[in-house]
This record gives sequence, structure tokens and C-alpha cells, in this order.
Amino acid sequence: MTTVHLDPTRKHDFVFLIEAVDSNANGDPDPVSGHGLITDVAIKRKIRNTVALINALEPREGREIYVEAGTALNAQHERAYALGSAHDQKSAQEWMCRNFFDVRMFGAVMTTGKRDKQAGRVQGPVQIGFSRSIDRITPLDIGITRVTPTRDEDLKAWLERGENTDGKSKGKETEMGSKHVVPYALYRGTGHFSAPLAKRTGVTTDDLALFWRAFEIMLEHDRAAARANLALRGLYVFTHDDAFGHAPAHELFERITVKARDDVNARSFSDYGTVEIRDTDLPPGVTLTTLVPRPLG
Repeated sequence: MTTVHLDPTRKHDFVFLIEAVDSNANGDPDPVSGHGLITDVAIKRKIRNTVALINALEPREGREIYVEAGTALNAQHERAYALGSAHDQKSAQEWMCRNFFDVRMFGAVMTTGKRDKQAGRVQGPVQIGFSRSIDRITPLDIGITRVTPTRDEDLKAWLERGENTDGKSKGKETEMGSKHVVPYALYRGTGHFSAPLAKRTGVTTDDLALFWRAFEIMLEHDRAAARANLALRGLYVFTHDDAFGHAPAHELFERITVKARDDVNARSFSDYGTVEIRDTDLPPGVTLTTLVPRPLG
């Protein structure tokens, strides 16, 4: 497999396909077209979580996560001054870029908190757009019942079998809820990597390798009852042989296509046939690397 996709001094544009089977990929459908959407925030959250899991088992310097559950952002900024010997916003920003993977890759707005403990704004080299389903989706709202109530007083009242003045039993034995899923959807998304911005934030070859690795396995380690059957069905990287590129990204993206069925009856990836990849006449200076599915041999 070619390794040009690991070079942070080159421009990269990529296309990915995510499949959802009886799962909730993210959010509500487009109210006009009925197509399902996955936000960029959802994708980046999964990448952050996966990088954190990898770093827990394979710790390396510079792989911390800035936007992390249970951690205040202002406290992260103050660490730059307390631990990084930063004395101004510029040196604090450099410390944040060195230590936090997601700041280097995605950028961050670090202008909150104490005025003398801020780290400015970083524009990250990796940008991911909204993913959109190939066809319209059919969102389902499935009712579920839990066999125990939330409040202790409800359970006690139910056990006492008392009645209110209206004759109804006090308390409750069960509680109702719901799950939001789609029976099937295939989403197509795109993203970009800017080499000039990567130079500013200090992205390395190891960073880019970690990003692709995390992207490939992010759905495998984000399982939940409503996300049990999400799968990455395709990841295609167009790499230019310089920092600024040789062809517009949208023209390259048009080379990876999945034919729409124009109905909501698809229930498997095979219902779409094959992914069409037009790579025989790529613009000079552009290479296509297929990371998913992995090539045989």
C-alpha cells in the first residue's frame, strides 16, 4: 500500500462511507429531502474518543485530548501557563498544539476563561463536512419499557398499592422511554487536510497515521444499543504531490460515487451494488489510496 497519505506536507482530500443498520447514526433527517445527516461534530467526537483509547494503551507525548468529557476547557488553558511555562497567548497556543492531538488536527477556539490565561484561536488542518445519506431514510421512534421507576417514592407508593382520590394507583411500577433508529442508511461524507495549516500546528507523519487509524476503527469502539450496527464501508484518500493541490476537491470527490436507489427500501450494503471508483485518469500529481476496504494481498 502506498504511504503518500501519511505525508503532512501534502494536501489530502478524502471520501468516506458509513453504514447504519437498525441504529442511530446522528441527529434528524433533512426535513426537505428526507436524507439522513451526520454532523462533523459527531465524527470528530468519535475520532477524539478513539485516539484517547489508543493513547491509554500506547501512550505517547502530544496525544492528549483537549475537548474531553468531564474536563473544563478553561482548566486546559491554564495548564499551558502552569505546566508549560507559557508567559503570553502565543507561547500558550504553541504549548496547546504540542500537547493536544485534537488542537493540532482540528483546531480550537481557546479564548474563554481568564483574560491572562487564554490561548487564542487555532485553525486546524483537518476539516470534515456533514455526511448525507445516499437515499431518503425512515426514522423510527421505538417505545421501550423499563421495569423499575426512577424515583424511590414512586416505587414505594406502588408497593403500598395506595390510591389517589381519583381512584388511580399511586406511584408506578415501570417507566416508558424510546429509541430513535433508522432501519438502514448509507451515508457519504467528505473531508480535507491542509498542509500549510498542518505546518502551523506542528502535525507530524505519526499524527496523520494516528488520524487515519482512528478513523478506520472509530465505529468499532463506539458501540451502544442504538449504535450497535454502524460500519465504515469506505475510506478513500486523494493525495496531491504538493501542499496546495492540483485539482479542486469537488472534482475528485465526484470520482467516488454510489448510485442512489431513489427509495427507502435498501436494507443492506449489497443493495447498492458496488462503489464506483474512477481512478484511471486522475489529474497529474494526484494519487488515490483506498484505506477501506483494505486491498487484498
